[in-house]
Amino acid sequence: MKKIIFFLIVFLFPIKVLGITTSATSAIVMDMDSGRILYEKNSYDQMLIASTTKIMTAVLAIENGNLDDEVKAGEEILKMYGTSIYLSLDEVMSLRDLLYGLLLRSGNDAAVVIAKHIAGSEKKFVEMMNDKAEEIGMSNTIFRNPHGLDEETQNYSTAYDMALLSSYAMSLKDYRTITKTTKYITKTEDKSYIWYNRNKLLTRYDYATGGKNGYTPKAGRTLVTNAQKGEFKLTAVTLDDSNEYDSHIKMYDYAFDKYERYLLVDKNKFKTNDTYYGGKLYIKNSFYYPLTKEEKSKIDVAVKLVKKKNYKNNDTVGEVRVYLDGKELDRQSVFVRKINTPKSGFEKIKDFFKNLIK
Repeated sequence: MKKIIFFLIVFLFPIKVLGITTSATSAIVMDMDSGRILYEKNSYDQMLIASTTKIMTAVLAIENGNLDDEVKAGEEILKMYGTSIYLSLDEVMSLRDLLYGLLLRSGNDAAVVIAKHIAGSEKKFVEMMNDKAEEIGMSNTIFRNPHGLDEETQNYSTAYDMALLSSYAMSLKDYRTITKTTKYITKTEDKSYIWYNRNKLLTRYDYATGGKNGYTPKAGRTLVTNAQKGEFKLTAVTLDDSNEYDSHIKMYDYAFDKYERYLLVDKNKFKTNDTYYGGKLYIKNSFYYPLTKEEKSKIDVAVKLVKKKNYKNNDTVGEVRVYLDGKELDRQSVFVRKINTPKSGFEKIKDFFKNLIK
């Protein structure tokens, strides 16, 4: 009788088997190219994010500022506490150096100086942060300050949203350069600085390429990192995790071991069995996707064309879709490149007499 009861419980309440476990309250590892989630735990729960906030601050500075600008620290630094690069009042530093201080040392003073320089005020900068979050697709994120301190105002996001932000940030060359730097030396007229990156994953994990850590008593330890093995680029996020670096290594090892990055549609070798169009069909983007070995056999690529009578060069004439076990992964347009074929001798003579008549 006991065996029957156990069978019914398992049948009614199936056990979810995960490849790994983490100590984080919320966690995710995501493929940066496709956005596929390779592991997640409560990744849509809204939580405090501490200094990982500064990733967004850096993104806005890079996109809206000149990194060679000289920036003066004003009275906004006087209210800052916690981690700092210890700017003096009226000290002048380049925006580039401020970004190194922001991302490596996690300077809260650097954050407010950057915000005022880019937007004119911290309030307007926060508006820019939220606008950018909406643009990226961070639908469960609200920013209220550029640094992540949470005693007066709080920044809330999710592991999923922060993975989107991390993937976006890594598309920016200056961000990639700064976030992977382990040591940076600079100086102003006031003093010299030596900063070491507080992201310990850079020295603990061979494939680490950057990221940002954070901590407040309310948020706990937060960490956003990036890793790359070959062309396989991942980002990982943990929120409220006392073993954040071990969790990230575990998640990356799991993803790199279980998944492989496959080229499913190659724009340089795109071919169909089309005989209707005299020109060459083409697509604009290749499509890569991480798959397990078992999933690879369940991939289908379907091309659907429409026959246009009067088509022009570069017209859309169809779609190519990629499916995994019946679920659509990607869809993009197919275009035609119209090639003018040489005229026959008869056509040339015909055109000659037409021109004579004119």
